[in-house]
Amino acid sequence: MTTESMQDLIRSIPDYPNPGVTFRDITPLLGDGPAFHEAISQITERFASSNIQRVIGVEARGFILGAPIAVALGAGFVPVRKAGKLPWAVVREEYDLEYGSDKLEIHRDAIHPGERILVVDDVLATGGTAAATCRLVSALGGDIVALAVLIELPFLEGRSKLDGIAVESLFTY
Repeated sequence: MTTESMQDLIRSIPDYPNPGVTFRDITPLLGDGPAFHEAISQITERFASSNIQRVIGVEARGFILGAPIAVALGAGFVPVRKAGKLPWAVVREEYDLEYGSDKLEIHRDAIHPGERILVVDDVLATGGTAAATCRLVSALGGDIVALAVLIELPFLEGRSKLDGIAVESLFTY
């Protein structure tokens, strides 16, 4: 399956969630077994020789992508969740959104100092969620190898918030 045929499965929804925004819906790609497998394979191939020890999946679609990537890489999987969702002691990071703020949390024992980390999410847009996740990983001493996403929206300049962290994306809009 080609990258172009996979990208054809990403649905564009105009004016969602707000007027003027085009939402990139990955659920048709996730629902197509061969396309989903190929997307996971293409991301995994980019990090096969990187000695990744933990894959961080950002709530919620980052879980869907991150878990199979972790399995394929032989790495552990760690969820980063919205505040109040994890059942044990956490480290929390607050970050700004376009309209307000939010908080992400990770278990404080989820990463050990020096571990090689791949952060995975569905979309890199403005970079707020990705940057907050990377700050959590760094606070626990993890060595961030890269951020891997299905979709990057370069016009929103999300990379500028990531302090030089490598970004790998399958699709750009």
